[in-house]
Amino acid sequence: MAEKMTALFVKHIKRPGKYADGGNLVLRVRPAKRKTAMHQLSKYWFFRYMRFGKESWMGLGTYPEVTLAEARDLATEGRRKLRQGIDPLAEKRARQITARKARENMLTFAECATRYVDSQAPGWSNPKHVEQWRNTLTTFAGPTIGHLPVDQVDTGLVIRCLEPIWTTKTETASRLRGRIESVLDWSTVRGYRKGDNPARWRGHLDMILPRPSKVARVKHHPALPFTSIGTFMQQLRLDRGVASRALEIVILTAAKTSEVIKAEWSEFDLPRSTWIVPAKCMKSKHKHRVPLSAPAVALLMALKDFDKTYVFPGHKRSTHLSNGAMLQVLKRLDRTDITVHGFRSTFRDWCAESTNYPSHVAEMALAHTVQDKTEAAYRRGDLFEKRARLMADWANYCSKPSEPAAVVPIRRQSN
Repeated sequence: MAEKMTALFVKHIKRPGKYADGGNLVLRVRPAKRKTAMHQLSKYWFFRYMRFGKESWMGLGTYPEVTLAEARDLATEGRRKLRQGIDPLAEKRARQITARKARENMLTFAECATRYVDSQAPGWSNPKHVEQWRNTLTTFAGPTIGHLPVDQVDTGLVIRCLEPIWTTKTETASRLRGRIESVLDWSTVRGYRKGDNPARWRGHLDMILPRPSKVARVKHHPALPFTSIGTFMQQLRLDRGVASRALEIVILTAAKTSEVIKAEWSEFDLPRSTWIVPAKCMKSKHKHRVPLSAPAVALLMALKDFDKTYVFPGHKRSTHLSNGAMLQVLKRLDRTDITVHGFRSTFRDWCAESTNYPSHVAEMALAHTVQDKTEAAYRRGDLFEKRARLMADWANYCSKPSEPAAVVPIRRQSN
């Protein structure tokens, strides 16, 4: 069939109706729903065909977005599919359904981050840890990739999140990278993205960014030298208040601040000199037996009548001591140069430099996880008796101020 239309004809036709071009291509012209000075008519391309005795009209687009030449190419493709036994309109609708489902299933990075943190939060005992995750991702990743579909996050975008803080806030940047990696891994498993993780470190980002350890040194909690612990304990025992007694227990047990301030009387068996920290309070999610030295037991016995639930009650009824209470004690003692957590380092330094106790005993006293998997698999006990002797020696050391170093006079030799 001879072609009945030209590009000029399509451009200038103003009479509503249907115009066949041949090869199943039809131009439908009708008044525009929204008339403007430029466009009084709407022009649509259709691919008209018969299949199994049923007439179908498949839209190919509007003019001038789709030109005559482009419409003819689309009609040619439609006829090719018909020869192959494919219904063009059914195939188009199937693609639209797939695309719509993909859009409905598409999540932004921010949405995936929220869902990931929500899914993990029940396993994180510390609410502060949950908020740190949310804040880090929102503050440092959100402006760059938060609004983007998660499947569009690539290496370049991850680097844009990390580079501005990699050398100035190295620890935060390192945590951010790991958190982005976790969110993207979760998104892949849930089917929101495919392919390798652009935030992975080994064999990928480590080829682009310098190692965190090379950029900034790790800042440890300022700690009191173990040789000064005896003098400090004398000063501390003169300071009255529940917070001061809590700090004593922190030092005598080498426990963490959160474990001490949340301690309940139900956790203690004072006749057996034992404190069992429940699994919910431990990072390892396993309960931890703490041997109590005689000074620690005596201190706790003196506190028995203060509160029925918490060992170290707060100012408000039915609450425990606040997280910053012991820090205030250090300020009163004019020791803002050290931290509460740093006393664990003080204890560990004393173990290493002044005792013959094996390293793993000291590490278990600090409730540290055994790093060697083979050793961990064979070690079933918690070395309680050995740790009891260790803590008794530690309490004894804390009770005695260090003797000042003796000055040895230098005698001059006579000529």
